[in-house]
Amino acid sequence: MSEKRLADGRVLRNFAIGQLGWSMLSGIVSNWLLYFYMPSEETIAAGMPLFITQGIVFVGMTVIGLITAFCRLVDGFIDPFIASKSDSLTHPLGRRIPFMRWFAIPFGVMTVVVFTVPGLGGELFNDIALFVCLVAFYVSLSLYCTPFNALIPELGRTQELRVNLSTYISVTFFVGTAVAYLVPTIAGFMQGALGIANAYRVTIAILAVIAIACMLLPAFTIDENTYAETEPSTTPMGASVIKTFKNKEFQVFEISDILYWIGLTMFQTGLPFYVTSLMGLDSSMNFVLFAGMTVISLVFYAPVNMMAKRLGKKKLVTFAFFFFCVAFATTSICGQFGIPPIAWGGLIAVLAAIPMAILGILPQAVLADIAECDAIESGENREGMFYAARTFSMTLGQSIAMILFSSIATLGSGGFGYRVTAMVATAFCLLGGVVFMRYREMRVLGLIGGPRSGGEE
Repeated sequence: MSEKRLADGRVLRNFAIGQLGWSMLSGIVSNWLLYFYMPSEETIAAGMPLFITQGIVFVGMTVIGLITAFCRLVDGFIDPFIASKSDSLTHPLGRRIPFMRWFAIPFGVMTVVVFTVPGLGGELFNDIALFVCLVAFYVSLSLYCTPFNALIPELGRTQELRVNLSTYISVTFFVGTAVAYLVPTIAGFMQGALGIANAYRVTIAILAVIAIACMLLPAFTIDENTYAETEPSTTPMGASVIKTFKNKEFQVFEISDILYWIGLTMFQTGLPFYVTSLMGLDSSMNFVLFAGMTVISLVFYAPVNMMAKRLGKKKLVTFAFFFFCVAFATTSICGQFGIPPIAWGGLIAVLAAIPMAILGILPQAVLADIAECDAIESGENREGMFYAARTFSMTLGQSIAMILFSSIATLGSGGFGYRVTAMVATAFCLLGGVVFMRYREMRVLGLIGGPRSGGEE
């Protein structure tokens, strides 16, 4: 087997642009699906039609909550199948790049379809259409993102490369998510001519084209065979899943990650409502505040990168969990005490920026460490399955968050439900930090030969 080259800066940057593309599409659905199909009173007053069944329909849950949760769970169970197919793929281009070439365009197309087809008929038709379209969206997301994420430990084959790559993709993830927050701002220019719903749809279509181009860039510019191990895994899917979840360090990571995604998704889903209903700001301020969070977060990227190499990842990740709790708890009381709305927005942006920087970079690197450690101990390269399992934790966390948010948001009046969602997000993030404290970083780094930080396991 030929010696693999270490990825250079150009390869890492091109790879990160793929993250820019798929985070735009994921951000559009995560941030605007509820806003579009379960609009607030302010959005309805601005002319947004009601496409699907509204209100509580089953044991405290809404139609949109049930649909999104079930679709994401379906996706979560498909992820291991896709990971197994990617790990075992025999193709001249490698194990990951073929998937990225084949499914970038379907992923972008389904993002647009989610916001168009469920508005073409009556209420029942739209409910069913949203379910079908959302399942297809999440499957297409997995078909691109699971192989994409599996390349992270393969391109980041040293601790320095791993942290650097995680930094690059964290930057593009937040930029992509920030661009997704531009949807109402861009749509506002077309709203008078097209109406609010169609203005959103055209905007999403424009952003989807840009995202597809970004996702195709690494698929056509990175030679996987040059930088990554492309030897297919021979372990059957079921056995691979069992081996992955039997890894004790991964168990800790996975549980804390699920709790993290519940808290983060509730916060991100609620941000448009916090901005308009609690702070009383215009919806266009969503982008301004998230962009502000992103810019402030970027300032901390270089220090986080350096501190991770010096102190280790565990201490920083644990700190970020607990600091996020401060940001979420502050959100639950925003808009009160006579403080100007823009001041509340700025405060939350600053508080959220620091943990965003840490948790945007380091969890991917932690998982790459765990996957490499497992490969050393087992003699098998099953990176795809580890990243599929992380996609499952994101999927499960976001599913639970959607159910909780869409149900809790209906409580009380005057924005009371939105405040409760922020407190629930705080509780989940706190628990996630407590769980992650059980991660034995020293053991993992000792096995893979990485730099060891001082202190506890």
